[in-house]
Amino acid sequence: MGLDFDAVLIGAGHNTLAAALHLAAKGWRVGVFEQAAVAGGAVKTGDYTLPGYRHDWAAMNLSLFAGSPFFKTYGAELTRHGCAFVPVNRPFASSFPDGTWAGVSTDMAETLAAIRALSPPDAATWESLCSRFGAEAPHLFGLLGSAMGFRALAYFMLKTLRAKGVGGTLDMGRFLLSSPRAWLEETFAHPHVRAMLGAWGMHLDFAPDVAGGAMFPYLEGMAGQAFGMVIGQGGADTVTRALVASITARGGVVETGASVARILHQGGRATGVDLADGRSITARRAVIAGVAPRALPRLTGGTTPAFDTSMNQFRHAPGTMMIHLALDGLPDWRAGAALQSYAYVHTSPSLDQMARTYQQANAGLLPDEPILVLGQPTVYDPSRAPDGKHVLWVQVRMAPGTITGDAKGEITATDWAAAAEPFADRALSILEAHAPGTRAKILARRIVTPPELEADNPNLVGGDQVCGSHHLSQHFLFRPVRGHADGSTPIAGLHLTGAAVWPGAGTGAGPGYLLARKLAGN
Repeated sequence: MGLDFDAVLIGAGHNTLAAALHLAAKGWRVGVFEQAAVAGGAVKTGDYTLPGYRHDWAAMNLSLFAGSPFFKTYGAELTRHGCAFVPVNRPFASSFPDGTWAGVSTDMAETLAAIRALSPPDAATWESLCSRFGAEAPHLFGLLGSAMGFRALAYFMLKTLRAKGVGGTLDMGRFLLSSPRAWLEETFAHPHVRAMLGAWGMHLDFAPDVAGGAMFPYLEGMAGQAFGMVIGQGGADTVTRALVASITARGGVVETGASVARILHQGGRATGVDLADGRSITARRAVIAGVAPRALPRLTGGTTPAFDTSMNQFRHAPGTMMIHLALDGLPDWRAGAALQSYAYVHTSPSLDQMARTYQQANAGLLPDEPILVLGQPTVYDPSRAPDGKHVLWVQVRMAPGTITGDAKGEITATDWAAAAEPFADRALSILEAHAPGTRAKILARRIVTPPELEADNPNLVGGDQVCGSHHLSQHFLFRPVRGHADGSTPIAGLHLTGAAVWPGAGTGAGPGYLLARKLAGN
């Protein structure tokens, strides 16, 4: 088979794979080249501890993918190629140091009972918010699913004005600019209810006091109540494997272990890529780079000074550490056995604690009390472990990519090779405080530090799993930079995609699908 394609795609993350599948479906010949040995980027699964224990490397929650416009179009095809999901009716909960908990279930009565145990007024507020979600969702999801340009934004604003009026539109604008803390403190009375929802902001680099972050705790809470969660049957790589199979079945090529050394361009137009092994690959119509912005100037050798400077100045969020545990049994949560039935359990005691953790990590310090996102996928998908056994997916937020010190004054190491074990022990001590006896159930563990995440996937700079801060100055029209929210670059035919491009992080494949539709004309 020749080394010439209509589109050459760099990286086999889910966004580039989604773009490749759509272009292949439109008759383009596509070639995807991935430097890692396994396709998927952050969406992959493996036996990282013991044989038969399948752990999601980074992404576990596939709700955005399952509910995406891309899956609506290609779901039947992907299902034929093995993509399968497991529905989750208890998506998330929080465990608190005082022995209480709160959680969201698709059973409204169950959610209200959990919130009412903390605060009856907050239960009433929750019920009221949920009753209005159906009217608000089209506006918010419409914004997040739109192409991000002046014309598209103007059209969205016009539609919103017609539907909500001036006052309603201004209220929505204020909400979109609000920090998680501002909205949560205006809306809920109990600090635990605020913390339960505020933890979701941290997933997208929105600490409690960061403007523009209120939308994400709101959407995760409302969507969790209305739809639950979706995880991959057998692992998150069900998505990746099906995408690769679909592309291949349509005549495309997906090659792993194939690192791209440079992007070729002549006369201001992209013409292909050179691989590190010496091969040259021709792209007749487009080169699509699924890379972090800072990598683009290196691959191109330079575009325009202003664009390259913006790419190099692109800001990344603090990193994360992953701890994969093979367990003899589920954690015995001190707050109650009910927590064993939730897909995610957060340990995020308060908005103040989250704000402190975020600032510590931003300063390069190992946080004294990192936030834990504890995934219990085997509750819903027992196939991920041997009979009666479990895997625990532990995401430690936040963790600095480069360590300058320890906020607690206990860990002296400033290199991850030496700091990984004691910092992981700090995280597991927090888990132990919430679920005594968990350490004794650990059969094996695998620690993945921020530098290891980046080494495996260069897009996760410093362990940043969302490929760039989503703060207002780097979101919407400014993601990754003003004038290029559609993934365009100064080189004709060269396009950027992935979580660094609007609409940003998550498993929804929005950046890849929007770009492919633009290139294909529909």
